Amino acid sequence: MGIFGRKNDDGSETPATGADLATLTGDYTIDQAHSTFGFTARHAMVTNVKGKFDEFSGELHLDGSDPSASTASIDIVMDSIDTGSADRDGHLKSADFFKTEEFPAMTFRSTKAESLGGDDYRVTGDLTILGTTRPISIDLEFNGAAKDPFGNERVGFEGKAEILRSDWGITWNAALETGGVLVSDKIKLNFDISAIKKS
Repeated sequence: MGIFGRKNDDGSETPATGADLATLTGDYTIDQAHSTFGFTARHAMVTNVKGKFDEFSGELHLDGSDPSASTASIDIVMDSIDTGSADRDGHLKSADFFKTEEFPAMTFRSTKAESLGGDDYRVTGDLTILGTTRPISIDLEFNGAAKDPFGNERVGFEGKAEILRSDWGITWNAALETGGVLVSDKIKLNFDISAIKKS
């Protein structure tokens, strides 16, 4: 179901009413307990290692009648990285990678939002890692809106993006005897976002 429509039983879509749009439009806080900011990197050229950040905060402004007026602001605590291995996490926090003591946060600030049709949207913004800021585009799918049993009005999105970590100065690697490198330059980002509307 897109922001602008309501899905009927036969699969067709009925345009949303003004009241529906008014209900959607507003300011939201990302719910850390029900959201995930994750990533995937290729390891040793043969397998994928997945990780996530356990501590983050974020604010969204959604405009149901004009998606281009929507905004997003996200701050991620780099020291909260979790790949399921304490040794690997420690290495990622070190000067070889994220230098978390010197650069404790990764931030995203949106600069553009656009509808791609249906449930699909694209948000472009500035991603800052290790003090370096570069633009990225995130493709998002709107998963819907609902009121939970506690009376919170929620919206949900899932998204993905790809970056080259070297663009942010993260270049550590090790050569493999069989050719190639230990850690891929390309990193896949994935997001599952549940956000609660502010009263």
